[in-house]
Amino acid sequence: MKTKVRLEEISFARSGDKGDVCSVGLIAKTSKSYDTMIHEITPEKIKSHFGDMVKGGVELYPMPNVECLHVVLRKALGGGATKTLRYDQTGKAMGQALLRMEVDVENDVLTEARQTMEKIFEKYGKAWG
Repeated sequence: MKTKVRLEEISFARSGDKGDVCSVGLIAKTSKSYDTMIHEITPEKIKSHFGDMVKGGVELYPMPNVECLHVVLRKALGGGATKTLRYDQTGKAMGQALLRMEVDVENDVLTEARQTMEKIFEKYGKAWG
């Protein structure tokens, strides 16, 4: 059975920019999460999620050796840091915005991703809190 959840349930993100191009690394929380990401995340879904914010193309580059997707968003920053009137003129927040996109996830994949996060919090939680 599948559940619709935000992408943040099964992945982490790191993003940056060069001019008007934003690059987002989506890092899977588990191997099963990566398999789900490969099937659920498409350029069309990402483009729809961002709407008018991304005026150019969206490219996906799977990186199976590190269970990651490299997402390239073209014409995504209102012209770039020196031209845009956006509040966040660089791509730093775009990864977090992408993590809000909803995907359909098998319940066992979701459970495993959540258990992985519990282990991370157990190990490093004191440092964060």
